[in-house]
Amino acid sequence: MTADAVLATPLQFLKGVGPRRAADLERAGLITLEDLLYRFPVRYEDRSRLQPIASLAPGQSVSIAGRVLACGLRSTRRPGFKIFEAAIDDGTGSLRAVWLNQPFLKDIFMRGQHVVLYGAIELRGAVSMQLTNPQYEILDDEDGETIHTGRIVPVYERTGTVTPKMQRRLVWDALQRLPTDLPDHLPEAIRVRLAMPSRYAALLATHFPPDDALVDELNRFATAAQQRLIFEEAFIFQMGVLARRQTAAAEPKPAAIRVDDRVRDSARAVLPFRLTNGQKQALKEIVADLQRPHPMNRLLQGDVGAGKTIVALLAALVAMENGLQVAFMAPTEILAEQHFITISRLLQASRFRVALLTGSIGSAARREQLAQVASGAIQLVVGTHALVQGDVLFKQLGLVVIDEQHRFGVLQRATLRAKGLHPDVLVMTATPIPRTLALTVYGDLDVSMIRELPAGRLPVRTLAKPESRREEVYEFVRGQLDAGRQVYVIYPLVEESEKIDVKAATQMADHLAQEIFPSYKVGLLHGRLKADAKERVMRAFVAGELQLLVSTTVVEVGVDVPNASVMIVEHAERFGLSQMHQLRGRVGRDRYQSHCFLLYQSPLSDEARERLKAMTETTDGFEIAERDLRLRGPGDFFGTRQAGIPTFRMIDLVRDRELLDTAHREAARWFEASSPTSAGIDKLLAGWEQRFRLIEVG
Repeated sequence: MTADAVLATPLQFLKGVGPRRAADLERAGLITLEDLLYRFPVRYEDRSRLQPIASLAPGQSVSIAGRVLACGLRSTRRPGFKIFEAAIDDGTGSLRAVWLNQPFLKDIFMRGQHVVLYGAIELRGAVSMQLTNPQYEILDDEDGETIHTGRIVPVYERTGTVTPKMQRRLVWDALQRLPTDLPDHLPEAIRVRLAMPSRYAALLATHFPPDDALVDELNRFATAAQQRLIFEEAFIFQMGVLARRQTAAAEPKPAAIRVDDRVRDSARAVLPFRLTNGQKQALKEIVADLQRPHPMNRLLQGDVGAGKTIVALLAALVAMENGLQVAFMAPTEILAEQHFITISRLLQASRFRVALLTGSIGSAARREQLAQVASGAIQLVVGTHALVQGDVLFKQLGLVVIDEQHRFGVLQRATLRAKGLHPDVLVMTATPIPRTLALTVYGDLDVSMIRELPAGRLPVRTLAKPESRREEVYEFVRGQLDAGRQVYVIYPLVEESEKIDVKAATQMADHLAQEIFPSYKVGLLHGRLKADAKERVMRAFVAGELQLLVSTTVVEVGVDVPNASVMIVEHAERFGLSQMHQLRGRVGRDRYQSHCFLLYQSPLSDEARERLKAMTETTDGFEIAERDLRLRGPGDFFGTRQAGIPTFRMIDLVRDRELLDTAHREAARWFEASSPTSAGIDKLLAGWEQRFRLIEVG
């Protein structure tokens, strides 16, 4: 049997895996032997040196082994709430283990069993020790000194009916089936240069570490074997990204773009102000891409208010001066309208025609506009992402600008390809993405960044205040309203209790309108309002007809109300860091000094305190994004699987940043040196998208 065939063996053919366990494993994404071997243990325990009960001290996390002296269920005063208790003795002493509300344990534990427990030691009363809800494993007598004890033991995440102990047995059996000369995914030259163990040795030492391995190093996933497997996954991933880029580069653009003095003069004519250095650099990178023979795929990152739109518009001018059309897409109609107003104003003096295509246009007007887009009479079309779908046909589409990628979910380039189009694509986002994530999530996009804010903009002053200081905040707000400014008040939205949130926000809006600021107009936005009602409220605020806006929904990213100078975030402890930073970006969009007040309820959790601290310490979105990633981890950073985050088996995007960088460099170097054929690239990509369960991005 070849090594590949062994790795492809379905798990149901392993001893001890029946149909039910196979189904449980499959739900966790474990179908073949390879899936099982490429799933890291969640942690490692040193059971070669189990701690004697007599030596334990409160506060330690410990592994102990012993016999069950007695066990049973105990009722409590709370109806239906039961506690399962067991007394464990290891010859040096005994302790009590308790499990809260897990009555099924009475069918699992029995007197006389040999068990291993892992948990934090607590002191009960003056002298007795206790483990509460420890992880447990029951050993058979013949297990004695086997793979389950007497060594450093891998502990796997429980999967349905498959316990960590069963998984350990399955992994052990799977490793016995592997040929020692397992074919390696890594090119030999790279493996040797980076002094990495072979694939077989790495798998063996990751699951069943040698006796001299350090538990601390294993639990940091920092041993040579673990690092090798993480690097292997990152390398394969980056190879796929490079292959995908090469495929895209093979598609020629419909028309060559040239930049000459005429184009430069046209751009200067629409510029209302001098560009910052960051804007100049980003524009230079974009224009260089426009002039290449293959389509651009570029991500333009810039903090809220960094001036991305003007950069995108100048790129659009270059395309239009070359006789091409431009589609400018925003995630919502109100944002599309704001872009349309800005772009129309800037292009007023030029010869180019701009149109707004949204769902709210009447059908006769829409037919007329579509005809003009199809004939090329309209050069720039602004709308929502429906622009590249359905009935919109362009005469010659040269550039697509997509604003706020995260909000769109994923735009399929396939829709453009299906129309026979290979335009340049520029994706703009105001949610700065940490470098590690940019390398993976947006791996097939080139990245431009605008770090500084335009001249004359003042950073927003951010203050975290406890509930008890609310009156001070109101006092300050009154001064701002008297000076003619506008104010946002944001309520958190807790999915399970939308009714309560709406009620709280409605009461707040009434309270502010009637008792706190009776001489000013207060508006209310919440998730239960119909779309047209939301639009009306938002427009009234934009127009200055409302002075205070109370909202339970995150105020649309990108909506521009330059006169708004105060943002109050209620229950700030409930918001995520990036979310608060996005909210803060709604103010400070003009020359006035703006303020953001984070009102919180005590007591704060450690994480909430960290989030508020980050907000008051920095207004740099890139710094905020890095801290948010550290606090939350990558899955939550994007919120949904839909964001196109690859499904990694071993890579942790925060922990493994340096390895990801190395893999990125090595893959690029190898790809260039070996220049694979298109057949080779197709083969690489075939398994790659399935392996990382990727959704195409960009």
